[in-house]
Amino acid sequence: MPLVTIDVIEDVFTPSQKQDLIERVTEAMISVEGEAMRDVTWVRIQEIRQGDWGIGGRTLTAADVHTMAAAKSA
Repeated sequence: MPLVTIDVIEDVFTPSQKQDLIERVTEAMISVEGEAMRDVTWVRIQEIRQGDWGIGGRTLTAADVHTMAAAKSA
């Protein structure tokens, strides 16, 4: 049984977005291994406290992630 863990900074994703992640990751496993994987694929979203995650030597908050995502969309 596969266990997929997705680490994210808390408050970045809404409950609806997290549900979408779970569904899509499950579908990705099924696309590789077949329908039999559906009932045995576990997807866990682990939220890391803001400030306990960093990149480039700088801690990140949910606001930082949203700002970076908005810049990529522009």
